[in-house]
Amino acid sequence: MIENKNIEFKRELADSIEKDVVSFLNTLGGEIYIGIDNDGTVVGVGDPDAVQLALNDRIKNNIRPETLGLYDIHVEEREGKIVIRLFVSSGPDKPYYLAKYGRSSKGCFVRVGAAAVPMTDRMIDEMYASRVHTSIRLD
Repeated sequence: MIENKNIEFKRELADSIEKDVVSFLNTLGGEIYIGIDNDGTVVGVGDPDAVQLALNDRIKNNIRPETLGLYDIHVEEREGKIVIRLFVSSGPDKPYYLAKYGRSSKGCFVRVGAAAVPMTDRMIDEMYASRVHTSIRLD
């Protein structure tokens, strides 16, 4: 397994995890493995219960719009070590963003190859417009 547009590795629960979740929500979804180095080396996690709770809390509190039901967290054994697999679906209410930055290029990301890339203002506007259908109808 290698990192690509659908798979991301994290040695530990890092500050950038929300950015990666947002990028998957705004594209085609993907999986994030916590306890695996970027080169694919399995290092494991020390307390899987604590990691799961912290991960769920960070996604719930730091990403907007609501993501409940768009991700699932699993504990798995790989090479005799415990890792956390976070499966993220593509979300229906795009664009998703980091709550502290709002719907801006600092808060919205898409997945390009193996990276979470900031969206341009135009991309954000177009993605938002595609889900919000507003019209003025004069009869």
